[in-house]
Amino acid sequence: MIIFGVQLKSINGDLLLQRLDQQQRGKLYTRLYNAIRLSILEGDLPPKTRLPPSRDLAQELKLSRNTVIKVYDQLVAEGYIVTRAGSGTFVTEIVPDSLLSADCTLPDNHDDSSPSGLSLRGITLLQHASASPKQWGAFMPGIPDVSAFPHKIFSKYLTRLTRSPSPQHLTYNSHPGGCRELQLALVEYLRVARSVHCVPEQILITEGIHQALDLVTRMLCNPGDYAWVEEPGYWGIHNVLRMNDVNICPVAVDEAGMVPPDDLLTAPPRLIFVTPSHQYPLGSVMSLARRQQLLAIARNLGGWIIEDDYDSEFRFSGQPIPSLQGLETHAPVIYIGTFSKTLYPGLRLGYVVLPASLVEPLKTAHAEFYRAGHLITQLALAQFIHEGHYSAHIRRMRLLYAKRRSFLTSLIEQYLGKDALHMFNSNAGLHVILTLPPGVDDVALAATASERGVLVRPLSRYYLGTNRQHGLLMGFASLPEHQMAGAFMILIDCIRQHQPNTAINWHKESVNVANT
Repeated sequence: MIIFGVQLKSINGDLLLQRLDQQQRGKLYTRLYNAIRLSILEGDLPPKTRLPPSRDLAQELKLSRNTVIKVYDQLVAEGYIVTRAGSGTFVTEIVPDSLLSADCTLPDNHDDSSPSGLSLRGITLLQHASASPKQWGAFMPGIPDVSAFPHKIFSKYLTRLTRSPSPQHLTYNSHPGGCRELQLALVEYLRVARSVHCVPEQILITEGIHQALDLVTRMLCNPGDYAWVEEPGYWGIHNVLRMNDVNICPVAVDEAGMVPPDDLLTAPPRLIFVTPSHQYPLGSVMSLARRQQLLAIARNLGGWIIEDDYDSEFRFSGQPIPSLQGLETHAPVIYIGTFSKTLYPGLRLGYVVLPASLVEPLKTAHAEFYRAGHLITQLALAQFIHEGHYSAHIRRMRLLYAKRRSFLTSLIEQYLGKDALHMFNSNAGLHVILTLPPGVDDVALAATASERGVLVRPLSRYYLGTNRQHGLLMGFASLPEHQMAGAFMILIDCIRQHQPNTAINWHKESVNVANT
């Protein structure tokens, strides 16, 4: 018998049939899905193995072809296999990250008539959901000090506008792309602060970065296209790509940023997602040579670079890093920014700087998909920026965060040594990475810390492949120093619990906590 295009004995196909026979419970769809999935995970179907056409596999296993097609669609959606036009279906080179830490076996009642009624893409999203249920406290990364925002000043603008609002500010946005005043304010701010070159018409106001990523992916990618993402990188990008049936290609980063693969034609990228000014989560800065290389790749292959300018305003030493978008005229770059880190996440406002050729289609699509609003808030923010309050607030926060970052890094160095800070530890951003001793499970450690009220994120969860670093992302922006010390000692105790032999300078504990 031939299954998956080769003799059974060459890929241990008998084991696949045994697994089908062993799974007495559940529908055929579920049993076949689990059998193929386990064969991939346990190496019986190695990476790049070519799978048979759905018709051939259905005949060999005496199943309905629709059943096999549904299983293939599910495996494609979850990232186990990829379909290449004209070539066939293959096992992916990298196992999806969720299966390294959780049991993602489908429930027995999973079919089109299941009580949940979820789509395949809906199930995929839930299996890879990574948003934290808690968003405030020590040491939640990526959260600014929202209490330090000048709420009284901003509320004056809102009160003035809502006291007698103009009708056009209470209906659907008649101006494409957002509030005109905010677009004008952003042009000047981005030119001075980030070396971004654009005109107001190129700016599209969105409700945060996820909406921007979804819009760009929907409008520029077809199902089956490829996108390069940083490895490790932001989990939110991964989920947006999965939901739009785009193949994710993790590309390693080093101290100079994303390292493009040598073979550009195997999976030519339609989109290249990068955080060049402050790589998320590791913190490296992309070199000029690497930036020019990526620009050339995008231009030659007809792709687009998505520049996520993550927390770039908070650089605590040296000069600001100019944007990739402003490096050359008519660069194939879509620049994305947000006010979540500079002001507060609940504001839910972000922006996209579009290349001229994409302005009209993406603004039209944004209006169709999302029906933008919050015009009064946008107008208040425009006045807040125009009168200098935004830049002044960033300057104050930069000083405050630098102080808090210094305090946290001194704690880490004092108790765990300088080597405990990640090698790419740049003096920027809203978090640091604490590296862990060999053998420490960062996912389990983060769970233990959370049970004791300390919030950290495991570094390994930002990887798609199996070659992962382990560590903890520790935010410092929202936490005063006197609260930071006590929470840090709880975390130290959790580390000792998971790795009793860790070298920790315990004798300094009483002195430092007392001094804070």
